[in-house]
Amino acid sequence: MSQGMRLMAVHAHPDDESSKGAASTAKYVAAGARVMVVSCTGGERGDVLNPKLKDDPQLQRDIVEFRRREMRAAQEILGCEHTWLGFVDSGLPEGDPPPPLPAGCFALEDLDVVTEALVRVVRDFRPHVMTTYDEQGGYPHPDHIMTHRVAMSAFAAAGDPAAYPHAGAPWQPLKIYYNGGQRLERLRAIHEAMLARGLESPYAEWLQNWTQRRDGRITTRVPCAEFFETRDRALLAHATQVDPDGFFFTVPLEVQRDVWGTEDFEAALSYVPIVDGEDDLFAGLGSPAEADALATSGRLEIAYDGRLTVEEVR
Repeated sequence: MSQGMRLMAVHAHPDDESSKGAASTAKYVAAGARVMVVSCTGGERGDVLNPKLKDDPQLQRDIVEFRRREMRAAQEILGCEHTWLGFVDSGLPEGDPPPPLPAGCFALEDLDVVTEALVRVVRDFRPHVMTTYDEQGGYPHPDHIMTHRVAMSAFAAAGDPAAYPHAGAPWQPLKIYYNGGQRLERLRAIHEAMLARGLESPYAEWLQNWTQRRDGRITTRVPCAEFFETRDRALLAHATQVDPDGFFFTVPLEVQRDVWGTEDFEAALSYVPIVDGEDDLFAGLGSPAEADALATSGRLEIAYDGRLTVEEVR
């Protein structure tokens, strides 16, 4: 069903594509779909999170080149396509109150400017489906929140002939989803499975101190357990961002596969109905030729509207 279909995953930084939806990416590529990952920024202000690399002087001198090499390696592992949108990482401000964001960073860019940049990529690649973060960015990083705004704005504008007429021929993606993220339901299930096997759970403290905003409604669960190992290899390719002995790799793959063998998504907006129990991001689109015809028909009406409408985020 995925042969010839096209999916675009819009992310804030290099490494986000490997920690959010990467097993689904690998699954769809293996099934014959094309998947384009868009990195809105270069991750220039990301901290070095791997303790083995923190004191590497070469890395400190050229973090940008390291992040680019890591992204290329992860791309090869996942088999996806990739493009840089070209904006500058905003960093994660810390403090009380937090310091102002740096001038010229992605989160402070004019929404119209960034939307046009993404519309160009959408009209060139012509995805049938897009994925991105919810209105809170999955977590409140300014670049993740901006990525949500830009992706929703571009989803609305790409099919409009009057919007950005010099940015390519109109193309309307048919669905856009939010990545499911670290949901309380999933963390609790894995936590209980680890304890039942006599293993220490990495989620005990998380569950005790859970204060995250409410989880969105999952509409779509993509079975992809056989690609969890590929996902982990892609994430490890981002060596500056991930400790190979750290938190992400504490839960054995067999536990993850047995307890929660899907990656989960929330439909945000769709021009085709979203059915209960959906297990495929391309569900309801028909063949690639049928989806192409629908995307260029100019006669589309929203069939499913999630928590936010496009008008509310623009």
